[in-house]
Amino acid sequence: MFRVAVVVGSLRRESINRKLAENLTRLASGKLDLRTLDISAIPLFNQDLETELPPEISRFKGAITEADAVLFVTPEYNRSVPGVMKNVIDWGTRPSGQNSWNGKPAAVIGASGGRLGTVSAQQHLRNVLAAVNMSVMAQPEAAITLGRDQMNEDGVIIDASLVARLEKFLDRFAAWIERQEPKA
Repeated sequence: MFRVAVVVGSLRRESINRKLAENLTRLASGKLDLRTLDISAIPLFNQDLETELPPEISRFKGAITEADAVLFVTPEYNRSVPGVMKNVIDWGTRPSGQNSWNGKPAAVIGASGGRLGTVSAQQHLRNVLAAVNMSVMAQPEAAITLGRDQMNEDGVIIDASLVARLEKFLDRFAAWIERQEPKA
């Protein structure tokens, strides 16, 4: 089973993207081993810190390096990715020559309460991930409209058609990772 690092681009505890990541983790059981990384203590990128990486950065980079793939769960802020998402991507590429993202299979998903989901943020994120040499799954795109009526009081998605869509996304992601694995 592939180990997947999950990066959620929201620090808010009650974020619908955090809830989406939790649901994906439940749905992936037996298919993928999803592990959400805590990015809340990661400092803003500062090249002055590269000579002696803060322990939070070393742990984060280690988790990315150990993962077989990465799942980015992003909200959309002002038609783009949140600053915390871009910040961890930048840290993952540093110091120069130590790109933890290099060659990793990835997928992008996001949720919002609006009709357009996180389409703009996902497009921007895909551009950034290409620049750090990640192999990003193109289809299915998954900009999810997620309302409170689609979840129970515990944050579990109860909308059967959305659950089926998320399961299809996870199945395709698992197949994507398999295709990206170097063959011996």
